[in-house]
Amino acid sequence: MSFESALRFPDGAHCRIEIPSTESPRALRLVLDEAKARRVPVHRTSQGSGIMLMTDDEIREMVAIGQEAEIEMNLFVGPRATFDTGAQAFAPAGKTLGLSLRGAEQMRFALLDIQRAVELGCRSILVSDIGLLKVMGDMRRKGELPAELIIKTSVMMAPCNPDSARLLQDLGADTINIPSDLSIEQIAEIRQAITVPIDFYVEAPDNIGGFIRYYELPDIIRVSAPVYIKLGLRNSPDIYPCGTHIEATAMALSKERVRRAQIACEMIARHAPWAVFSKSTTA
Repeated sequence: MSFESALRFPDGAHCRIEIPSTESPRALRLVLDEAKARRVPVHRTSQGSGIMLMTDDEIREMVAIGQEAEIEMNLFVGPRATFDTGAQAFAPAGKTLGLSLRGAEQMRFALLDIQRAVELGCRSILVSDIGLLKVMGDMRRKGELPAELIIKTSVMMAPCNPDSARLLQDLGADTINIPSDLSIEQIAEIRQAITVPIDFYVEAPDNIGGFIRYYELPDIIRVSAPVYIKLGLRNSPDIYPCGTHIEATAMALSKERVRRAQIACEMIARHAPWAVFSKSTTA
């Protein structure tokens, strides 16, 4: 494959590190402390349980921590099919529903979630429903949401082809999580259709396939830049929705994700020394 992406982050970098499933202020502080100890750059953290399951004080604290560390702190919209009363999302043939919103009421709840997070200072929101993406994009264009608000699409609505990826960008996505099992050629095809950053699980959680692709990092970066390298964990529990009842587990997983990020960074330094990371306060 001869294709090489000519696109970069605004600072000229090829890649950034994202630590997903950072579910609380304590977990966020742990991630940043561990990253500093390991000299691992962290540019974004994302959360999965949802804004609706966080207190106002927790959101304010996470916003403040992110601002102090100069990282993007991303929160997930709360309502979703798997939290609702319907059972189809759990059935073998219904898993394609993913984390979509069921009905106009859930859409309203999602918008209330977003409004609260924005009012509390959050400027990066993770969405998993194509209708919500359209509504948010329209609201931002009209000035009803902050112009600087980052709209990130979930791996649960990951586009498998260039046209699907382009549709998400056209609707307002600022950063797009593509499937973790795409070939290098298929990743390159998507990159040629979109200009926004790609989010990519180099190690995917078991519930989305459990792929481990560290040795492919040079090719992934080469064809997909600018790319957020995400570190999920094989052989780990699904902690959504999270809370203090399983905080010890969530904290342990966050710490291990940073160790996995160190492995990824060492692999890049060894096999792709040309790849440039954005600057980070944690490295």
